[in-house]
Amino acid sequence: MRRLTRTVAAATMATALAMVSACSSGSDDADDNGVGASLEQVTYLTSFGNFGRDAYAWVAKEKGFFKDAGFEVEIKPGQGTGSVIQTVVGGQAHFGPIDLTGGLLQLGNGDAKDFVAVAAIQQRTMAAIATVEGTGINTPKDLEGKKLADTPGSVVRNLFPTYARLAGIDYTKVTWVNGEAQTLMGTLASGSVDGIGQFVVGQPTIETVTKKKAVMLPYSNVMQDLYGNVLITSKQYASEKPEQVKRFTEALLKGLEYALANPQEAAEILAKNAEAVNPAAAAAEMELMAGYVRSSNSGTALGTLDSGRVAKSIAILRGADALKSDLTPDQIIDFSLAPAA
Repeated sequence: MRRLTRTVAAATMATALAMVSACSSGSDDADDNGVGASLEQVTYLTSFGNFGRDAYAWVAKEKGFFKDAGFEVEIKPGQGTGSVIQTVVGGQAHFGPIDLTGGLLQLGNGDAKDFVAVAAIQQRTMAAIATVEGTGINTPKDLEGKKLADTPGSVVRNLFPTYARLAGIDYTKVTWVNGEAQTLMGTLASGSVDGIGQFVVGQPTIETVTKKKAVMLPYSNVMQDLYGNVLITSKQYASEKPEQVKRFTEALLKGLEYALANPQEAAEILAKNAEAVNPAAAAAEMELMAGYVRSSNSGTALGTLDSGRVAKSIAILRGADALKSDLTPDQIIDFSLAPAA
């Protein structure tokens, strides 16, 4: 009987030790991958409402890329460059995409500070003026005497004086009125304005909403070295949590790559999570955006940022008298956190 008691006790002790060992081993693994058992709650802003061009963030969430990187992400619609910067710097969001040129204007003119870019979303700017046939707008010069709508913080609106100078337009002859990201296309369809600020990939959605053929005036026609959207975070978050920034960036770029390879699926994921999304138009936006995400400058890698190209962008803005103060690329980009070229 005593032998049986000793045997049972030994077996119980061995089981307990095995359980402790297993728990310890699992904890070590979690520490090794830098994620741990609990997910960090972060808020992400889209660039401009919930259009197809921003579907990749929803893809990263739906496919578990964010979760695998250790994040539980709440995605909210952004309202353009100025608003996204203000919200991220103010601490109401952790990440969001802005147009890099718009960010340079905000930083160089003292309108914003304390943010850094950590990855490129598009290698070329997609900013444009959009209108439809029948408005009499076919060339940049035709914009004189017309009324355009956009959000106050949009890069299209803030960069317009620079675009106008380079395109030979008298920008003082163009009237701007305020609009909301999600209602701009409806405003254009109503005929209350002649054109709107928009990304070039918005063409399919514009034609769906207005039932007319869209006319696009891309800024890249006169400003070819400018980057498009870049992912930003606050300087404080980047300084305090650099590894989290790298993991989040990698997960978001996974979503971008998947969305570009599967535009229809990406559009359906977006439509499932955001109201009033037309999946066909959203898929067409993703297909159009593919040519802007990769370029001969970036090779095949996603997200890379080149200091020389950013310096050229600054020089373009300085040459157009659009910046009150000079800037260097590392004042707006944290190259230690950006994907390597």
